[in-house]
This record gives sequence, structure tokens and C-alpha cells, in this order.
Amino acid sequence: MLIDSDRDIDHRVAFSSALPHGRSAMLPPVARRISTIVRLNDCCLLRQGRRWASGAPPWRPAAILDEWVQREARPISLRQLTFFGRTLTENRLLSSANYVRTELPTRLAHRLRDMQTLPYVVVTNPHMSHVYELYYKAFETLRRVREINTVDDNDRYCKIITETLQEHLTVIPKLAMGVIECQGLMRPEETDRFMNILLRSRISRRVIAEQHLALTETFHSPWHFPDAKQPQDPNADFVGDVFLRCNAKEVVEECSQRARTLAKEAFGSACKLPKVELQGHLKATFPYILSHLQYIVGELLRNSIEAVVEKWGNLAEHPAPVEVLICEAPQHVIIRISDQGGGIPKDILPNLWSFGKGPRSHIHLENFVRVPKMAATMQELKPSPTSPNGIAADANDWRRPVDGSLSSLTYRPPDLRLGMGLPMSRVYAEYWAGSLELHSLEGYGVDAFLTISKLGNKNEQLSTRASMDAV
Repeated sequence: MLIDSDRDIDHRVAFSSALPHGRSAMLPPVARRISTIVRLNDCCLLRQGRRWASGAPPWRPAAILDEWVQREARPISLRQLTFFGRTLTENRLLSSANYVRTELPTRLAHRLRDMQTLPYVVVTNPHMSHVYELYYKAFETLRRVREINTVDDNDRYCKIITETLQEHLTVIPKLAMGVIECQGLMRPEETDRFMNILLRSRISRRVIAEQHLALTETFHSPWHFPDAKQPQDPNADFVGDVFLRCNAKEVVEECSQRARTLAKEAFGSACKLPKVELQGHLKATFPYILSHLQYIVGELLRNSIEAVVEKWGNLAEHPAPVEVLICEAPQHVIIRISDQGGGIPKDILPNLWSFGKGPRSHIHLENFVRVPKMAATMQELKPSPTSPNGIAADANDWRRPVDGSLSSLTYRPPDLRLGMGLPMSRVYAEYWAGSLELHSLEGYGVDAFLTISKLGNKNEQLSTRASMDAV
């Protein structure tokens, strides 16, 4: 049952409470019990809505937002992202800046409209209201930026982008806590659809923003100038944040080492860990945003290694290995990760891809309180050496903070299970027109299939058209 507003609750409570006792007594026993349950549930929801009402977003005129919602976002592909940076000139840098300048407020406007169409009692949740206010502040700031015509204009714009990215590091934990607290106020499938759209849009904004910051950093780098003593870019395989020769084998090896380190911390140094065995097309390369792939593969390997350890314990000298098969097809690269960790428990399997529903959601809610900031994945923010909060020490320095986004895999404590690793991994896989599927064999293990578009010519997968019927 969807709750649209406190007014609806008041009407139902008033109607059900107004039934004369004589009339109520004449109802059949089942009807009397249903009437009592309805009154109790509605009163409970009413109290919850009023408890959250103090955090409700303030009213704002809708005309400006309506204007931006009518605009269509312009999806971009990995190939297009690399176009701006292959032979980076001032004109191309400014073209990139103006593309980002129009895209960010457009994409934010659609997500604001999506949030406006949620049931009112959901929007008044303090966590959801916090996200709404952050988005609206960013929208108002970014939509006012004028056309960028000079490099100095671009540098000032990069400073605005950097500050916005830093402010939004609280969005994912706040969204997750809000969704968990709002269980029962929306249908689970609607909640998951809302989270998928918001997270996919969030990834898209960070991708184009961080790509432009990286291009600006390259433009100002010593090797970029014609008379540079070191004309060769030491990061020539990167165009901005896009890695042109992403090697699946190297990513799996790096992620497996990190996953094993985490498992040692969780289960003790004496624990027998499974080996990660690779086979298949080990030389397969493709253009990709490296940190996206590292996150997906890292989460899958971490789950597999921990499942094998929990099943086998110290019963075997050599636990069953985690097998990784890399398959290169003409248009795709497929990575299969297989383990013998006993499969996924029955109580978790139905809600495997859900963001807010599941038998352990209360534990996840408690854990999110321990993670105040996250970048665009489930990574915790690592502080920059230059400052204690991860922001560059110079307030006028627009350069990206160290590890401010997806530059490394998560090092959250092993016991900090948040319940969003797989749903987030699927969002990242589908963002560049790929896929992530899991097949669980109860009592044996799990096969995970990650499919990646190899050519880099697929546009980012966006859901942009928000309804004009805002509440």
C-alpha cells in the first residue's frame, strides 16, 4: 500500500474511528479484526510521517525545474569520452567543459523530479530529505554557471565541480539508510527501481565530471606543453579516467590479492584461503574505466573467497579454488567466477538484487551508521595526504582529491557488511551496456557471469525521462 500524504492517513483514520460501536459490533468477526488492524497501521504510519515531517524539504517554485526536466540528457560512450583527450587542445577542453556544464544540471533535474514523485512520507525521511537538499543545492549552483569561454573560466568551473563531488560523498549511505527505514511505505520493486535510477544517474554524473577534471589536469601537466622536456605522457594508456588497454587478467590478479588480504584480516592469519585460478583468454584487453571493473570483480572475488572459507574452515589443507575463466568474443569479454562456497542461503536468494529488502536489513542499517562517506561505489573515502578530510589543502586548487572516488577498491572492515555490493555491481556492469548474472547451486557454490562490452562504442545506459506529475 502506498501512502501519499498524511492527509490520506487522517481521512482513513477519521473514517474508521468514526464507526459507531454499535455498527462495528454488527460486523462479522473477520471484518472487525481487519478494521482494527487498518486503524492501528494507519495510526502508526501517521505518527512516523509526523515524526519525520520536521525534516521535510522546503517548498520551492517548480517553473525552473520544469524547464530543465524537459531537456533530454545526451548519453556518451567510452569512445566519445576518449575523443576529447586523444589530442587535447584548448578548444576541445572548452567543448568538454560546456558539455558537462549543461549535462550535470539536466541529469540532476530529472532525479529531483523522481524524488518529488515519491510518497510524501518517504521524502520526509531525514536521510532522503538530506539527499534531496544536496541535489537541489547542486542543481541551483550548476545551472547558474555561464558559458565557459576561457581556460580560466574552466579552472573556476572545475573548482565548483570538485566541491560538489566532495559534498555528495554522503549520498549513498544516506540513500541506503533512507530506503531501509522506509520499508513498507513503498513496494519493494518500486524502491529498487528508484535506487537503480538514482545510482545509475549518479555514476553518470561522476563519470563525466571526473573525466573532465582529469582532462583539465592533463591539459595543465608539464608533458602537455609543446616545449616540454618530457613530451611523453607517463599515463599514455589513459585518456582522462578511461583506460584504453584494460587487461582482465591483471585486474583479477590485483583484486584477488586484495580480497585475500581482507579475508586474512577477517578470519586470522592461520586461516587457509582458496587459490584464485585463471584460465581462458588471458591477453584480452578493452577500453574501460578501470575503477569500475575493479569494484565489480573485487566484490565478486571477495564474496567467493569468504564463502569458501566459511564453508571449508580448516577442514581441508587446500580449500577448493576459486576459478576465473576469461572469454573474449568479437564484441564482448565475459568473466566467469566460480566457487565452491556452498551457494547462496535460501533466505537471501529472493532479495539478492534488492537494495532495501532482506532478512538482514537491520544489520545493514546499523553498519551504514559507521560509514559516513562513500564515493561513487561502496568504497570508503581515503583521506588525502594533504588534508585530514580528503580535500586538497589549497581551497583554490580544483584538482581531484586523492582517492576521492573510484581509484582503489574498498578497504572497509571485513565485518562491515552493507548488503549493497551485488546490487551496486550490477548497476556498474549495466551502465556501459554490460550485464551481471549469478547462478547459485545450493550446497555446492555460485557461478557469476560478468559481461563487458569490448568495443567501447555503447552509450551509457541512462533513465532520464522523469514524470511531469510531481506531487
